[in-house]
Amino acid sequence: MDPSEQLYERDAEGWRRGLYEDVESTFRAPIVNWFFRTLTANEPEFARYLWAQCKPLFQTRAFGRYTVSYRDAVLSALEDAAADVPRYRRADLGLRPPEWRELRGQIATFDIVAPRLAFTFAVCDRAMNGDLPETDPTGEASTAPLPAWLDRDRGRSVTMLDDDAVPADLEPTVDEIRDFHGLEGGLPSIYRCLAQWPDYLEPAWSDLEAVLESDAFERGRDDADAVVDDHIEKLPYAPRLSPTALSERGFDDATIDDLREFVRQFNRGAIETVLPALVVYAATLDVDGERSL
Repeated sequence: MDPSEQLYERDAEGWRRGLYEDVESTFRAPIVNWFFRTLTANEPEFARYLWAQCKPLFQTRAFGRYTVSYRDAVLSALEDAAADVPRYRRADLGLRPPEWRELRGQIATFDIVAPRLAFTFAVCDRAMNGDLPETDPTGEASTAPLPAWLDRDRGRSVTMLDDDAVPADLEPTVDEIRDFHGLEGGLPSIYRCLAQWPDYLEPAWSDLEAVLESDAFERGRDDADAVVDDHIEKLPYAPRLSPTALSERGFDDATIDDLREFVRQFNRGAIETVLPALVVYAATLDVDGERSL
């Protein structure tokens, strides 16, 4: 697995283009995450198989409840501690109306995908390492459809700068961001996106750094993780992603080991702070989504 090798949406053709369209439609967000882009570039047959196994898990009412509970867990912890999360207006940042509209729409997209990616990484990691619990859901929500209106059509297509295109004036801010998240490689998509609007990113990071380093945010992260764990314990079925299942599917042992390590890396490290932070950034622009269902 070469994490620098990715298949971007603009280059996808044939079934790969269809797969990306299906991911966007199912996630209800116009973005295909690095996770899927890397898998499709390196192990396309596995990417297609994984998506077929996992897609139905994103389409239930119970999953909808999980997504809003994840968001609420992060923000409620900050509100309970009276953390000073800023709320910006366009005039505060000096942005033109088109810039303001794009910024808010693109951050709404990240707010939509945050709980979906947290679940994706967790369920795939556990399934591929034999850690999924046995489930026997009985409630209607476990098999009822995801509400058609939830998170529908509120995000905008995401644009991002390359790592080497970040403005020099932003480098001190980016260095602080790297230190906080423990980043060693490239910047996550959210920051490559926000770097397009230095007039937002600089004051937002200045105002949020103490919030994200607070005990309240740590509690919010823990509460969000608990929401993920609780939902995984009530899945309507377990995706067949165990080493045994993958071997039966025709993947060799070396490939399976590489894939297990790749997926585990996505479920550890910087992502533990990056994903819940997406919800906080959305709140600063008043584009955070529903918090109850």
